[in-house]
Amino acid sequence: MQPPFSRTVYELLIEQAGRAPETLAAVTVSERMTYAGLARRAGQVAAALRARGIRRGDGVGLLVNNRIEWLEIFFGAAALGAIVVPFSTWSKRAELDFVLEDSRVRALFTIGGFGEQDFAADVAALRADAQHRPLELVVRVGGAPSAGELAYADFVTGEPLPPLAPGEGASATDPVLVLYTSGSSSRPKAVPLDHFGVIENGFNIGERQGLTSADRVLVAPPLFWAYGGINALPATITHGATLVLQSRFEPGEALDLIERHRCTVIYTLPAMTNALLAHPAFSRARTGSLRTGLTIGSPQDVINAAEGLGASQLCNIYGQTETYGNCCVTWHHWPLARRASCQGEPLPGVRVRIVDDAGGAVTAGVVGHVEVRGYQTRGYGGASATQNAEAFTTDGYFRTGDLGSLAPDGTFQFAGRSSEMIKRMGINVSPAEIEDILQQHPEVGIAGVVGLPDREKGEIVVAFVVPKPGTKPTSDALIAHCRAVASRYKVPDRIDLSDSLPLTVTGKVMRRELKAIAEQLYPALPSGGR
Repeated sequence: MQPPFSRTVYELLIEQAGRAPETLAAVTVSERMTYAGLARRAGQVAAALRARGIRRGDGVGLLVNNRIEWLEIFFGAAALGAIVVPFSTWSKRAELDFVLEDSRVRALFTIGGFGEQDFAADVAALRADAQHRPLELVVRVGGAPSAGELAYADFVTGEPLPPLAPGEGASATDPVLVLYTSGSSSRPKAVPLDHFGVIENGFNIGERQGLTSADRVLVAPPLFWAYGGINALPATITHGATLVLQSRFEPGEALDLIERHRCTVIYTLPAMTNALLAHPAFSRARTGSLRTGLTIGSPQDVINAAEGLGASQLCNIYGQTETYGNCCVTWHHWPLARRASCQGEPLPGVRVRIVDDAGGAVTAGVVGHVEVRGYQTRGYGGASATQNAEAFTTDGYFRTGDLGSLAPDGTFQFAGRSSEMIKRMGINVSPAEIEDILQQHPEVGIAGVVGLPDREKGEIVVAFVVPKPGTKPTSDALIAHCRAVASRYKVPDRIDLSDSLPLTVTGKVMRRELKAIAEQLYPALPSGGR
């Protein structure tokens, strides 16, 4: 497909509205919006913000779940050159306290609450705190506004934004978003991302999936994540396709949306895939419209999603928020076995290099530290700016903190986080690889692997397994399975059968928490051995 001409995201929306004004830009359980309608509403948001003094470079907070208003506010603020700062709808008050202070947003669009969290009370309490005085405008999306807030329906009433004078609106190299991402630090890091990078990288991600304007893309992951906001959103809009937004993931409703709207593309995660496949109302007929999409996880996770959901051209990916969501994506037309075994080639404009502990280049196929250059953040903002010297090399590469390798054909293979590797008998063992080996067993649903110190072996491999519903595998049977398909050093020393594992919201195993559980179950001997 021909890439869009636009270099800023509001121009992109206007461009697509001009091409296909009556094409649906987004649908939800109860609403739908055409490209022309979304462009008009975004223009109204922009005009209302400008009337209240919001200008290029100002921060606009967005504490809203997946809904059409999220899109209206995002594109509207971006039209002015304002910087959109989406906040997690799982945030507790202390977390909101930090991100509001760190981002210094001047305006905030917020829902009244989400789940058990009362955002109305949280925002009111935080606004009363002197440190949040830059927050001048609060607009309530949905429901009645609290004291000091404006109702969104009353806020967006005027005519769309008129043409701005040169220099007033956004430029291609201005930041359009600041996403907060968690990592090894105790506080989330502020990651600014520019207009042109979001458009270019998003378009290239869509190309790897084989997207067209006829596609309908189910997006249940939240738009405040990189996976949603700088991956699914620009990949879809740059191709003139339709977003099918779920306000929060629930497998039964997701199946209804796929079936009702004949979704052809799915953004999924291993935990989401497993929930869909295990739902009592699941059938392959209901997801038969799916063709492609994205997922993360082990090779078996990719195969399970592609074969189980029927999205036969599902793509495997690698990336971080700092690299505009993804920097490597497999091609949709590759054989499934190849898509499952690697994370694809670097996207256009992206360079990936693998270095050893001293920073020297390694040969093809050798696992080392992963560094990325190209479409990447200019550097952390806010309080996390102090980490820039450590996170970026002097020649402009981002140090991901991951281990991986590049094959002779240029494809990338993720090995794991450098802090998670297990040193067993002097050999580096990837927890992710052992998890995949275990998940190849027909009775294993989820597996998590950690290492524990051992006097004789350096570290031992401890695996936790959640069986598939209706099955009762034994530890001995799983160890026999591992011995049959993997090298001896990859066979777990202990396997614990569990009802559940600690998972992140993206479905990844929380290995730090899992290691704490392992340490309680298998305490060290007084001498330090086990």
